Amino acid sequence: MIAAMNFAAWHDLTPEDAARHLLARVASLSPDQRRATLASLPDEAALTARFAASDRSSPFGAVPYFAKDLFDVAGEPTRAGSTFLPEVRPLPTRDSALVARLRTLGAVLAGKSHLHEFAYGLTGENPHYGDCEHPHFPGRTTGGSSSGSAALVAAGVVPFALGTDTGCSVRLPAAFCGLHGFRLTPHDEWICDVFPLAPTFDTAGWFTTTAADMRHALGALIGWRQSEREPRGAYLAWPGMDPEVASACQRTADTFCLPAEAAMQRDLHEAFVPAADAYSTIVAHEAFAGHRAWFGQYRERYDPAVRARIEAGSRLTGQQVAAAKATLASVRLKWTQYFLTFDFLVLAAAPCAALTKAECTLANRQRILALTAPASVGGLPVLTLPVPLPGGLTAGLQVIVNHPQSPVLPWVLGRKEFS
Repeated sequence: MIAAMNFAAWHDLTPEDAARHLLARVASLSPDQRRATLASLPDEAALTARFAASDRSSPFGAVPYFAKDLFDVAGEPTRAGSTFLPEVRPLPTRDSALVARLRTLGAVLAGKSHLHEFAYGLTGENPHYGDCEHPHFPGRTTGGSSSGSAALVAAGVVPFALGTDTGCSVRLPAAFCGLHGFRLTPHDEWICDVFPLAPTFDTAGWFTTTAADMRHALGALIGWRQSEREPRGAYLAWPGMDPEVASACQRTADTFCLPAEAAMQRDLHEAFVPAADAYSTIVAHEAFAGHRAWFGQYRERYDPAVRARIEAGSRLTGQQVAAAKATLASVRLKWTQYFLTFDFLVLAAAPCAALTKAECTLANRQRILALTAPASVGGLPVLTLPVPLPGGLTAGLQVIVNHPQSPVLPWVLGRKEFS
């Protein structure tokens, strides 16, 4: 595999060299991985023209990226990892807001990336296009649902890619693939025109290879507030993690924050444990509502695992949904109380390293959501930092903040541990 290049290295290539270099990187992937990751890819002439049209004086000048195939691109079908969505949804006539914004900043759209069907899964498995594998550990998953985007960045095809994160779909692939990831907040302008899974929790996000590139992306796309003091945060240890991963996450967190005190540990655990069940209930309820119009006719064309989750949403009672929403309110109140004193909370992003296909079980799904659902239910932005493990695998840390422009983000990314 060709070594990955950062934003600056891409900026220095001519349009012709950039197009050839990117396509050479794609060609270095196995045929199965190309099929599993790439939803669309321009030919060399079209790609060269896109690089030539980029304003290199702009913040993302000549930086290529892939967009998860939930984001609309004018004139291209949005498949959302399915085989039938273009049959029931009109061909997009305009770009999604985030794609349009990146174009004004000089970024070069290199194509669209596949995902776990309809973003309703966290393993990167897709029976229609193939399962996304970790580019450096074949047989292990990238994680999902932003699986194609994460795989293409981790493989060094591009230095930046768009994803979405409802339950963990940026955070988990970032952890498994050793990437930096960022998720925004629900209902903002960059998620409102993206094909939805569950609007209560859906967020836009992205991946980068390096901390410096993530810092650059955040500064260009969002900006941040200034702070005159060092941010205050805590690390919340979580039960049920693989011991090796728990130790690595604790060591990494210790470099920039203290462990949560015992009373806080108990308080936050008690508040956050119900979050995963509430999350799953609300997502299933909203996913069924979103698919109701065509679910009956196209039922057999869904991934069986995705179909089962959507069908579960059809069986929920009003009482179950109301109870989940009550939990949502309780968890959000706990977050509000926490941020009165602290600027950030750190949690592991995954309880384990990248899973093999045999390990993509319901039990592991529940272990993962136990860690990621608290921030999802809180509707909070999260920066994911890679955590090295022995043997080259990785885990990740969630740095959870209360605003996308939090000064915590550049502070953490500027630390030498993550440079």
